[in-house]
Amino acid sequence: MRVSVEIRGDGVAARCCAHLFAKSRIPVVWQPCERPRLPAILLSEPAQALISDVFGRKDLFAGLPAIRKRIVCWGRGASPVALDHSAVVVSEEVLLQRLQAAMPAKAPVRDRPAGWTIHASRPLPDSASEHRFGSRMATATRVELKPTTEPPACWIESVEDGWLFLIEDAPRAGWLLSVGSNSEKLLGKSRLIGEQAAACGPAGAPFDASPRIVSPLGEPGWLACGTAAMAFDPICGDGTAHAVREAILATAAIGAVARGEDAGQLVAHYESRLLAGFRRHLAQCLEYYASGNAGPWWEAEAQAVSRGLDWCDRQSGRHAKFRYRLQGFDLFAIPEP
Repeated sequence: MRVSVEIRGDGVAARCCAHLFAKSRIPVVWQPCERPRLPAILLSEPAQALISDVFGRKDLFAGLPAIRKRIVCWGRGASPVALDHSAVVVSEEVLLQRLQAAMPAKAPVRDRPAGWTIHASRPLPDSASEHRFGSRMATATRVELKPTTEPPACWIESVEDGWLFLIEDAPRAGWLLSVGSNSEKLLGKSRLIGEQAAACGPAGAPFDASPRIVSPLGEPGWLACGTAAMAFDPICGDGTAHAVREAILATAAIGAVARGEDAGQLVAHYESRLLAGFRRHLAQCLEYYASGNAGPWWEAEAQAVSRGLDWCDRQSGRHAKFRYRLQGFDLFAIPEP
């Protein structure tokens, strides 16, 4: 079956989709959608390996600032704990520049194909609605670090009205993520991260830090992918890797349609897989928010995550067992027993 695809968006998920479609020789056009870029992304070794495998390049993360230690102070009255860590820091803009070769040429509106659409950015089809599990907002602030700060490291700390995450991306400089309240208020209650920052710049515009997912995640003819499909709480740090996995699954599903597999069953498989991943993320979030601190803010956010888990369980009941297996970058039907 001849299949053509339009990719809407310009993030990591969109570029992964474009690259994988190019390898499978499925015709693609691209409609970029502008949006603010994240100033800093922490990519673990498994995330780096996954992205490098997709693009077949081992040099994608060469020369980026490395993080070798993670200092955690989580829980009321907790003492800081230093853990070995292995990750790199990269701005979203720099990461996308390194993936630039993946995108096809921009196509004028009149050349859009009559086939499948991957929505890697908003807007989505009218049938899709968003479900949000929390009310927490976040800001990112550029900070100057004290000379006594131990490089290269990142720090995470829970306080009464939220939590802080500090990541070093240059000598004596880094980014501070403040979740729940403004950085000034949270730093005033900090016992760990407040000791690392010498000076803070102006905070950026607030952005939503709550887990969010759309439903449905696709229908025959379109799939939501990346941040258009779901957004993760930054507390777990796995949003970029999950966007790549979504892109792999989305391109594999459409590739299977091109081989003649049933589109409805493939969309159902895609949705059930993404829903399972989102539920795992919520379960991780609940552990953090149930243990971070005491008080109304923490209780409200933990309850919102619990509602999300209940919602996922209800949605999962609508799906049959997985009918396809991912082998490399392709989906194949699981033989009936």
